[in-house]
This record gives sequence, C-alpha cells and structure tokens, in this order.
Amino acid sequence: MTRKILETNDLKGYYRGSFGVVQGVNGVNISIHERDRLAIAGESGCGKTTLIELLTGTPEPLLYYEGGEVLVEGYDVWHIDPDTLRKDVKCKHLSYVPQSSLNALNPTKRIKEFLADMLEERREKSYSPNEAREMVGEHFERLGLDKALLDRYPHELSGGQKQRANIAISTFAEPSILLVDEPTSSLDVTSQRKMVELLVDIHRKEIIDSLACVSHDLGVLRQLCDRLAVMYGGTLVEVGEMDDIVEDPLHPYTKLLLGALVPLERDVREKSLKSIPGRPPDLRDPPPACKFHPRCPKCMDICKEKRPPEFEVDGRKVSCWLYEEES
Repeated sequence: MTRKILETNDLKGYYRGSFGVVQGVNGVNISIHERDRLAIAGESGCGKTTLIELLTGTPEPLLYYEGGEVLVEGYDVWHIDPDTLRKDVKCKHLSYVPQSSLNALNPTKRIKEFLADMLEERREKSYSPNEAREMVGEHFERLGLDKALLDRYPHELSGGQKQRANIAISTFAEPSILLVDEPTSSLDVTSQRKMVELLVDIHRKEIIDSLACVSHDLGVLRQLCDRLAVMYGGTLVEVGEMDDIVEDPLHPYTKLLLGALVPLERDVREKSLKSIPGRPPDLRDPPPACKFHPRCPKCMDICKEKRPPEFEVDGRKVSCWLYEEES
C-alpha cells in the first residue's frame, strides 16, 4: 500500500459576508496517495477551488474553515501554528499554484530571485551565491525549461512562460503534493500542451509525489490525471479511476455532466450535446438531503429526506441512494 500524502475527514468551509453564509464545501472526505494524480471536476460554483484552498490551510478572504481535518503527511494543517504550516508543510510537503498565478509574480524581481527566496526559506544549511545559482539552474534544466528565463522579469514573459515559471518555483522544494487550479486557463493551445507536458514530466521524474488538479477542461484532466473526483454543491458525488468514470459513470450527475461536455473523439460533429436540466443549487440555502435531487432524473423519495453516504461500487465511491444495495 502506497503512503497516504493527503487526507480530509468531513471537511467544511463556508463563505461569510454581507451576502449571508454560503456552504462552499460541506463534508468532503478524500484521500490522495503517493503517485496519485487526482482530477477534481464539476460545474462552475460546485466547490472545486474552495476545496483546493481549504487544503492549503490559508484560504482567500471571506472563506472560513468550519470543521473537519486536512492531514498532509501527518500534519493537521488547520490545527498547527502558522510558523509550522509555513516552514514544515508549505516549504516541504505541499505547494499550491492558484488560478490567478499569472498575475502573482512580483514585477520588480527576476525569476531567479523567486527561486532564491524559496531556497532561503527552506534551507537547512547556508549556500553561497554560486551554489544557489547552480541549484536554481539545475532545477530549470531538470524541468526542461530555458535557463534564459531566469534573468527575466515577469512582464518580459508570455502567459505560458509565466505559468511554467510558477510551476518551477512551486516545485523547487520538491513537495509531496502539488495543487494546481485551472493550470491551462487563459493559455493558447500550444501553451496548454506545454503545460500539460510539464506537469506530467515533473510527476514522472518524481519531483513531486502526487498531483491534484482542478480544471473545467476534461480533455486536459484526462491527459494529466488517472483518478477523478466529481463535485456537486460542495460535496463529492463520485470518486474513482478516470477511465472507469468517463467510460461508465455511475452517479446521475456525473452522467449528465459528461453528456454536456464536448466529446474527445474525432467525430465530434456527429455528437449531440445535452444540457443539464435546472440550475446548480444556491448554497446559501441548499436543498435538503441530496443536493442534486431537484435536477435528478432518477430522484426517489429518500433522496429528498436523507443525505446519501458514500457507497463502494466496483472500486469507486458513489454518493447516491441508487447504489445502496450494490455496496
């Protein structure tokens, strides 16, 4: 059995503000093991980014931790002091590339200075300037990136180069797990391909032990990941092997979601796309029990009365009362 890198238990996080309380993530249980590449998919507003931010222990303003556990290499990120979180967890075990990372680089610093800062933060001994430069250059070479980028400022880079530089900075400490949110959004097709190749490469070379990726693009996720977690209304509805779910989805929402996406086959023009009926739930006042029941073509009385647990079906976890007898 491979070692468990990250685990959540009944994780909850809500947005609080003048708009009220939004139950962004409500009771998520998930495990990511060594060598896993996990995709997190779902409609906009389903809680994908909220979940990723809660995993870091330092979410955006207005998002508050409400309960549960996030364990990263044994550290409970919501119940340790900030110094330990920064130095022992984020510098060694967990790294996060947010969706807004293209604009996150300080415009007054060269790329090599970001890497030098990372080296200074995680160092266990002192390095001379020459040693630091050599280590930074070796990391870029190992990732197959042009070392000329190291002497440039962020404004001198294209969108694709910025994103690849962000990945290089985030993996310099060789973290146990890399979390990436929409890594190919706002990139052209060529840059998207290079980004996918880079992420696959850093996992293959064991620069990282595991990967968790959020994206609206199933084509990107299928190239990057071997497992899939489908979210709806702040909860996970189906988790399993990527190919198993794509080829034979079990949860009614997963079936409708995949039917609404552009297929990956060549004969795309012969395929008809179907929209998902209804609207995603208002998480300020979500439906009781199963959050998908107002839109579900398979809805039963129990779906309106009781939240389904996770049922084990053919190696997958499915939160749907349809599979109560099969588990």
